[in-house]
Amino acid sequence: MGVVYLVRHGQASFGAENYDQLSETGFEQARLLGTALRERLPRVDAVVTGTLARHRQTAETCLAALGCETTSVQTPGFDEFDHEDIVARHTPRYADQAVLREELSRMESPRQAYQALYMEAVARWVSGNHDADYPEPWSTFRKRCVAALDALIEQMGPSKNALVFTSGGPITAVCQDLLRIPDEHAFRLNLTLANCGLTKVIYSARGRYLSTLNEHAHFEGAQRALLTYR
Repeated sequence: MGVVYLVRHGQASFGAENYDQLSETGFEQARLLGTALRERLPRVDAVVTGTLARHRQTAETCLAALGCETTSVQTPGFDEFDHEDIVARHTPRYADQAVLREELSRMESPRQAYQALYMEAVARWVSGNHDADYPEPWSTFRKRCVAALDALIEQMGPSKNALVFTSGGPITAVCQDLLRIPDEHAFRLNLTLANCGLTKVIYSARGRYLSTLNEHAHFEGAQRALLTYR
């Protein structure tokens, strides 16, 4: 039996001009995850990241704390969807990120306001009713993520362990496929995914199975302040 651990990246830089960078909390989350994995993963056969900076930074920080010297490989199939484009397709004036940041700055709770906007935009994208508006519709995105997992497992062969540093979207897409969740309910999974949480997929000749979803016990107890979801 082989195992693929899907790792959601550490906290990114919400509200900054460049979202695609880990925050200080994000780096600390990645270090703590690496420490937590030392006894659990004595051997790592493959390390894969998406191509985004937050994926690479999470991987580098986690692997250093884990003491793992396995060379990572970038795989675009594990990249997140373009959330800025999806928001802009929902509200065209937000194609200018400066406009979005300025409007959010005037809100009483910018994070809550953005979350409400984001969920409306994602619901439009996932619905399938506006696929022609998007360079990558949800159905295409899901197939791309599942294909990336399939390719990794085929390349590794049986009874291997892999760490995949990715985002909430690909993890959601893979879990939706494994659990056969309808599109209209799939994105609920995304809302629960903790930064630097672990989702475990086991595989064998019989198939692929979701073993655990969103493990984050390493952020409970004394480390609870590091538990974030965005």
